[in-house]
Amino acid sequence: MADDALLISAQSLGVALKQRGLMLALAESCTGGMAAQAITSVAGSSAWFDRGFVTYSNLAKIEMLRVSPDTLENFGAVSESVAKEMALGVLKASHAHLAASVTGIAGPDGGSVNKPVGMVCFAFASRNAQAISITQHFQGSREQIRQQATAYMLSALVQHLLAC
Repeated sequence: MADDALLISAQSLGVALKQRGLMLALAESCTGGMAAQAITSVAGSSAWFDRGFVTYSNLAKIEMLRVSPDTLENFGAVSESVAKEMALGVLKASHAHLAASVTGIAGPDGGSVNKPVGMVCFAFASRNAQAISITQHFQGSREQIRQQATAYMLSALVQHLLAC
């Protein structure tokens, strides 16, 4: 079961999507399906959540979401470029109107000077607008970073819908 804050965010997201008659799909890497878990903890979420992909490896990103191997090579898996291709790939592989993706370094290892532990890239795409991306930096343990990234993704989706 998703923690209470994530569940509340997922419920708010569901209300916003349902009011607009929209379906959502996700691509998750560093969060490992945590956002999809929070969403599917909401009763009736099948009315507004189409599917989620957990594409942890680069090969999964390429095979399931059609992320370009060149993009992975040139920018790395943790990049806004890859996050955008993940979100756009979700739209192509689903019936959703709106997609979001997340890729990052949850730690405790794997960070570098340019891409430290806690760096997480997000992208949001819809069928009628250009994909947008953003990078956030979170602090804490691996689990805390994953939870913060999930909370950010759900909250950003709600804010995006409220702004439309």
